[in-house]
Amino acid sequence: MSFENEYTHKFPAVRGMQSGRPCYIAMCPMRLIPKLFLFDEDVVPPELRAQRRLNDARVPDIANYLIDNSDNYTLSAITASVNGDTLFEPMADTGPAINLGLLSIDMNAQILVNDGQHRRAAIEVAVKEAHELGYDNIPVLFFIDDGLKRSQQMFADLNKHAVRPSDSLSTLYDHREAASTLARYIYDHVPCFKALTDLEQNSLSKRSSKLFTLSAIKIASKTLLKKRSKDKITADEMVLAARYWEAVCVNMPDWKSALKKSVTTCELREQYIHAHGLGLASIGAAGADLLRQYPDNWEEKLEALKHIDWSRSNTAIWKGRAMDTRGVISKTKNNTVLTANIIRHALGISLNADDQLIEDQFNS
Repeated sequence: MSFENEYTHKFPAVRGMQSGRPCYIAMCPMRLIPKLFLFDEDVVPPELRAQRRLNDARVPDIANYLIDNSDNYTLSAITASVNGDTLFEPMADTGPAINLGLLSIDMNAQILVNDGQHRRAAIEVAVKEAHELGYDNIPVLFFIDDGLKRSQQMFADLNKHAVRPSDSLSTLYDHREAASTLARYIYDHVPCFKALTDLEQNSLSKRSSKLFTLSAIKIASKTLLKKRSKDKITADEMVLAARYWEAVCVNMPDWKSALKKSVTTCELREQYIHAHGLGLASIGAAGADLLRQYPDNWEEKLEALKHIDWSRSNTAIWKGRAMDTRGVISKTKNNTVLTANIIRHALGISLNADDQLIEDQFNS
């Protein structure tokens, strides 16, 4: 093939075949990504493009991830369609090297991103701030463009079967986020949680033998320590959180019964507020105030947990707080506060101004 334009982009590449069409995988310096790959959302409407609209909120998160972890990050491949002349020159005519070679792409060709537009935009931002990232590489999978219809189908196919991992599984595997490390520490150091926590699911099925999820433990423990996901958590704070949850477990007879298998976790979920993520988060929220107001005797105060009527049938207490009008557990921020207020009252904890306002609004 001869190019109309004498100037070309050249990539060492591996050639392969998918559904009878050639494709090429190449390593591309990240500093070239913004210059090579176009994203056409501002040019044409959705029905005439091959991608979804860029979500600007996602770009800074990915860019910061690259900048903050420049020596320890992972980026999956970008998939792109080439609309223009290409030429693959193999290293050899026979043998394994026949699919190793040099991919040339006409500089006048249009290269559109089919999958990875947020990575592309984030790389552009990150390289401007951390120039050394520009010399790193990202794999790019090139397809030869067969027109808009094919490119749109590629986007649909690439995303149709993509499944985001559960928050519990992400928490289990995430060694960067302090809150995930906290959740795993608590899971490892609180026997009740160790035995009754599902590490993979965000919600439990009726037949599940578990009572908690790792994601619920993370949320409740962040609330307990008043931490955000990106906040640092000290070793002493992790120890304190584990002590708190162990003391809670001691004062929750139903949890101990589940641990001994004298009652099924299914029964507890059907009958009690404390067997849900909302209950756990509310105990964490009340605990944050307990640790602050009673730093020396908070463990003694937790004995009052035994005397709370956690039954879902007690609608006089829980309706509108932990449950909606249909008796379904509700997980909004206000519901967590209103549920935690019942726990605060039982433990002798005074409400702060914000919690009192929500309580007053509920009572009125």
